[in-house]
Amino acid sequence: MRLCTWNINSVRLRLPLLLRLLDEHAPDVVCLQETKTVDDTFPLRELAERGYRFAHIHGMKSYNGVAILSRLELGAREVRHWCGREDCRHIATTLPVGPGIELHNLYIPAGGDVPDPAVNEKFAHKLQFLDEMIRWWPEQRSPDRPMILVGDLNIAPLETDVWSHRQLLDVVSHTPVEVEKLTQVQRTLGWVDAVRRFVPETEKLYTWWSYRSADWAASDRGRRLDHVWVTPPLAPALAGTTVLREARGWEPKPSDHVPVLVDFRF
Repeated sequence: MRLCTWNINSVRLRLPLLLRLLDEHAPDVVCLQETKTVDDTFPLRELAERGYRFAHIHGMKSYNGVAILSRLELGAREVRHWCGREDCRHIATTLPVGPGIELHNLYIPAGGDVPDPAVNEKFAHKLQFLDEMIRWWPEQRSPDRPMILVGDLNIAPLETDVWSHRQLLDVVSHTPVEVEKLTQVQRTLGWVDAVRRFVPETEKLYTWWSYRSADWAASDRGRRLDHVWVTPPLAPALAGTTVLREARGWEPKPSDHVPVLVDFRF
């Protein structure tokens, strides 16, 4: 099974790029974040024509939104809300492969620009979201349950997940408080970082490059914000990973994130 996660930054605007991804890399399951459309206008017909006949979508106008698109039949579908908001950030379903897998697709709040919850409500929201996850996972799920968690988690936890650890310590997405809280989330069920199973932690790796850079490839000031985690029972099934760096340059109108693919062998 090949699984892909991608913050597409508007599925309708970037539908040609999504179709290119499907044609060139043939993932069995695609998880999207920031779809930025209500469910009624999601381009399901075009995706079904490519063989992705099964979908779990949860979106809103202009902001957020998550989707799971699949060539495999999906089981039970769930929508999860956090922080008392219904803002389309978490969906889950089950996949009929291996031992039967529960798949979670998440879009954690970005957190704004100022890493101070006292003056930045967006950052306070992000920290609350992480705190709720730290409590929820061990209360509601078990580490021996076969699960995959994917998405734009909006945090680059390792020093090698950013272009400059020193210069980004005070920048939202790599501050110590965010890294510590995401690490606590990961520890709740012993989640395994699937991508880092194949790319050593000593090696720089990014999945996002800002639109603000005139030449993103030359400056290469990236961050690894997009992640794939698995619970321990699925770790032996991990078979490979690809970060599609070249997709940051896909035309027309690329997303600032790139797709991350993980292969499983059951």
